[in-house]
Amino acid sequence: MSAEQLRSRIETVLTRSRARSAALTDCVDETELMSQHSPLMSPLVWDLAHIGSQEELWLVRDVGGRDPVRPDIDELYDAFKHSRSSRTSLPLLTPDEARVYVQTVRDKAWDVLDHSTFEGRPVEKHGFAFGMIAQHEQQHDETMLATHQLRSGPAVLTAPAPPSSATPVSGEAVIAGGPFSMGTSLDPWALDNERPAHTVHVPTFAIDRAPITNAQFMEFIADGGYERRELWTDKGWQHRVDANLTAPQFWESDSDGTWWRRSFGVRRPVRPHQPVVHVCWFEADAYARWAGKRLPTEAEWEKAARFDAETRSSNAYPWGDAEPTAAHANLNQRHLEPADVGAYPDGASAAGVHQLIGDVWEWTSSDFEPYPGFEAFPYAEYSEVFLRGDYKVLRGGSFGTDEVACRGTFRNWDHPIRRQIFSGFRLARDVESS
Repeated sequence: MSAEQLRSRIETVLTRSRARSAALTDCVDETELMSQHSPLMSPLVWDLAHIGSQEELWLVRDVGGRDPVRPDIDELYDAFKHSRSSRTSLPLLTPDEARVYVQTVRDKAWDVLDHSTFEGRPVEKHGFAFGMIAQHEQQHDETMLATHQLRSGPAVLTAPAPPSSATPVSGEAVIAGGPFSMGTSLDPWALDNERPAHTVHVPTFAIDRAPITNAQFMEFIADGGYERRELWTDKGWQHRVDANLTAPQFWESDSDGTWWRRSFGVRRPVRPHQPVVHVCWFEADAYARWAGKRLPTEAEWEKAARFDAETRSSNAYPWGDAEPTAAHANLNQRHLEPADVGAYPDGASAAGVHQLIGDVWEWTSSDFEPYPGFEAFPYAEYSEVFLRGDYKVLRGGSFGTDEVACRGTFRNWDHPIRRQIFSGFRLARDVESS
């Protein structure tokens, strides 16, 4: 890619991310922007100014060498200085001040981009810092989308309904045992926890060709899945009791047993063929025990998503190396919910596994650990401080994930109790090699 092509790509992803940030914050009034809709989430206005603060630190000051715009607010928008639950009490920028700030920073960032050669330090090569900032903003946009899901009041977000199934998808795909290349050393915008590429031997396993659907999860509920202690780990059962879990978050049932789901301020019947969403790791693990299977390991998930047995190579995406389109996956907040299973046949992997990218983040059984040869870059607070903690890995992205922050190697992580995120799962099982 030439320097001008790279410059154009950077302009596209930064413009798209800012348009989304604006859409998520312009649709509510000042009071709602300053409010804390859940102790799990920041006020929306904090996210907006934090996006600008990170852009200032990395693009304006570090890459561009320009004078600081607002050094006085660095600590205020440092995510490690203040817990989410405490941020509403901080002397935050007002919505108007935050908008002026992020625009001032962006104007300076455009000037830095105009003068960048994409050479020099590792953070500058191939426009890494620009790609990192675009991904950072989109990650916070997805967080803000989750905040919108938690807010009360009338709906303020709209989007067309996702597509229905285009092809029947059921059963399992058997992935033959053997080595494959996991992670990446080549993607210039891959983040540090995705690196480096390394060979992993994965024994033969079977993985569901589709994520678990609402209809399947209803069967678990109807069979007493939330009351059967034997299906849950000790920690999982304790959390189920303490949190009074009886169904996925945002689900409600009528006296006749009809299930409804509250989605961004609208109450709709649960669509049976959608992947289930807003379940925590403990719920996914209990369901897997009930079904006589297990959650896939992170390596199994990635091999099913990326490995092409014919070419013996690992692709960037399940469908190959081409960038995602609307025909491949439910990404980019194009819709406000998962699409039905079978809606994206063009996005299937070489092994015939569907919807690995988009729709719902998929819980794996794996803890968040560093790859062999991991090096923190460009700062420890992105990945390193979370490694080996109480986190489970999620893969694949959701309907609220932007394509710039989603690929076959991308790793997400969260506490096993979290379910305000757009999380679902699929199952796997061992297969004896012949």
